[in-house]
Amino acid sequence: MERVMSIIKPKPNPQQQLRDWQRKLRQECRNIERQIRDIQREEKSVQKAIREAAKRNDMGSAKSLAKEIVRSRRTVNRLHENRAQLNSISMHLGESVAIARTVGHLSKSSEVMKLVNNLMKAPEVAVTMQEFSKEMTKAGVIEEVVNDSLDTALDSEDIEEEIEEEVDKVLTSIAGETAAQLPEAVRKERLKQPATAQARQEEEAIAEVVDDEAELEEIRARLANVRS
Repeated sequence: MERVMSIIKPKPNPQQQLRDWQRKLRQECRNIERQIRDIQREEKSVQKAIREAAKRNDMGSAKSLAKEIVRSRRTVNRLHENRAQLNSISMHLGESVAIARTVGHLSKSSEVMKLVNNLMKAPEVAVTMQEFSKEMTKAGVIEEVVNDSLDTALDSEDIEEEIEEEVDKVLTSIAGETAAQLPEAVRKERLKQPATAQARQEEEAIAEVVDDEAELEEIRARLANVRS
């Protein structure tokens, strides 16, 4: 039945396919821009909590919250990269359609295939790009993409070390001299702690910043949602 329907239903021409894809790409870019704004707006409230913790000389809480800001900023940088790659796909598709007017069909594009493959590894747009991959493969623009993403857990320790190095810079810029006086030994000691113990300590530190438990849960949820 599906084969019969595919025969009956006319295939969209290259120009129509391009318009459909570019419309979806623009929508995805708008979603990314909205997510960036949400993260940056949430960061302002976390900055305020850091300054309040520093005034109380509660540098444990301030540092835990600063780590959340570092992670959020990394997410924003990744989102900007995703948006740029989506725009590049749209541009290359336009070039493919221009060629199709001459040869009568869409030709394969190695650049589009490379960009789609990269974006399929980005958690924020992975689902959308999987759908794009199927449609573009069917249209002959790219070959079937094999998701060969690596397990990022392998280098998670290196990432955590990089985050720790950025945390003190964030503390200094937000909380000023108070944070700059944070002993280097504190950072080294936290790196030595097991992951579960460190996570538990961070939860306890954040809890000290917010007295009301309901408000604490709200902050946790917001920080998680804007980065997801």
